[in-house]
Amino acid sequence: MAAPTRSAAQTLRFTEKFGYGLGDAASNFYFQVFNIFLLYYYTDVFGLHPAAVGTMFLVTKAVDALSDPAMGLVADRTETRWGKYRPYLLWMAVPYGLLGYAMFASPALSDTGKLVYAYVTYSLMMLAYTAINIPYSALMGVISPSSDERVKVSAYRFVCAFGAAWLIGTFVTPFKNILGGGDEAEGFRLTMLIFSGFSIALFWVTFATTKERVQTVGQQSNMRGDLAALSRNVPWLALFVSGVFALMQVAVRNGGILYYFKYYVGDDGASLFWIFDSTAVFLSTGTLAMILGVTFTRFLTQRFEKQHLMIALTVLSTVLSCGFFFLAPDQYGWMLALNCIGNFIAGPLAPLVFAMNADCADYGEWKSGRRTTALIYSGGGFAAKMGLAVGAGLAGYILALFGFVANQPQTETAMLGIRLMFTLFPAALSFIGAAAILFYRLDRSTIAVMEAELEERRRAASG
Repeated sequence: MAAPTRSAAQTLRFTEKFGYGLGDAASNFYFQVFNIFLLYYYTDVFGLHPAAVGTMFLVTKAVDALSDPAMGLVADRTETRWGKYRPYLLWMAVPYGLLGYAMFASPALSDTGKLVYAYVTYSLMMLAYTAINIPYSALMGVISPSSDERVKVSAYRFVCAFGAAWLIGTFVTPFKNILGGGDEAEGFRLTMLIFSGFSIALFWVTFATTKERVQTVGQQSNMRGDLAALSRNVPWLALFVSGVFALMQVAVRNGGILYYFKYYVGDDGASLFWIFDSTAVFLSTGTLAMILGVTFTRFLTQRFEKQHLMIALTVLSTVLSCGFFFLAPDQYGWMLALNCIGNFIAGPLAPLVFAMNADCADYGEWKSGRRTTALIYSGGGFAAKMGLAVGAGLAGYILALFGFVANQPQTETAMLGIRLMFTLFPAALSFIGAAAILFYRLDRSTIAVMEAELEERRRAASG
């Protein structure tokens, strides 16, 4: 059966697509800080041992193992006048903002007290992240019944997300230096206070500008049925496995950035351009390249299958990132070039993943008759958080294994560990993630059939 023609009613307004995207900007004010700066903050600023931090990242995932699918099940069963998923953007914005700030409050405690404080604030923050981001991600699955429109929304989302990532990469190091006046702890604390306010406001804008359009018709609440449908959703299982390894790669590599530049390149915080040091310029230009890459998502998905794109872009960007292992400390120009090209190629990957998750929600409903949008995204969210936590844990263990000592000249062995953490170790994880996508087999023709048959079912059920 051919897919129905997309009506004008299905075409989303710019304000809604942009408003939705601002929600991921809100997330990235914290997400990118955690990815790039959290391990460094815990070891070099808060004074925790890298192996203890790595263990904390791994142990706290036991909470997410329960909270992520639980939040997906709860969100799918939420019924309010604002919809299923939008209310959480309103209710959870303030707890999310405050807990992110608390992680960097840096209270004066004993070594044991600091570790306990890190466990408590990190765990609570991850719960708040779950409670707001799973409904936010699921909202994209119901913002339009059209897969094509959801690809557009996903592109807006990640332009905004990487825009926030650019702000993080560009301004965190100079902000903490200026606001802290030489005190890194104070600099991080005041910087995160600013980001907290922006995060709360942007989530509220997303709530105000979006609408849920795909309604579940005639579906009885059945937790066992939802979980069974998810376990048979092969395209989603492929995305889940790929997501774990892809985010492990992100965590290990991003965790290594500050160590690579501080100890290998020798960035001492001196200004390279205006208020920006070498690390800030590296992060800023790379993120701008990634934003440019995101804008090509729609162009590429019109010409290639999402599965093929995902594999090709992952492999190309990973090969380029391996080049950093062979660069000398004084080859900063080559570092900038490799980073920009690799990030440009990787730009469409994030919007592709979230658009593919929305297609998996359609596939699950098409095959089983049960739509589990939030559960789909909660599984993806758990894969991301598990990958990030395991990756960050690996980064901490790598530092400890190779004999890293914070704020001291590094041995040759420790320097090798830092270089491997930034290059070859994450590359191996990335290739495994790309291989998992071989089992994602939703092509254009299958999606067209799904959309048409689901539209017929909904008309019949509501008629």
